[in-house]
Amino acid sequence: MATLHERQRYRRQILRTLYTAAEGNRLLGVTGAALNHDLRIPEQDLAAACSYLAGEGLVTVDWEPGNAPAMVSLTHQGIRLMEAEEEEGGD
Repeated sequence: MATLHERQRYRRQILRTLYTAAEGNRLLGVTGAALNHDLRIPEQDLAAACSYLAGEGLVTVDWEPGNAPAMVSLTHQGIRLMEAEEEEGGD
């Protein structure tokens, strides 16, 4: 299981990847397989990070059987968070 620092890093990576891929359009998402391939996050940790972000209202997740994310998309709130970070020049 990932450490707290790793879990936080995974969440940030997922949000950044979704924001870049969606270009501010919350209707566009990224498959769980693509997130797993691009970010190299272990499957269990990817599912946990997506579940956490969904619980915070930042993403929506369509789940595959076995609790794996099939498709992940930013919500309006998630886009606003990423835009705020971009404006602040945050990482």
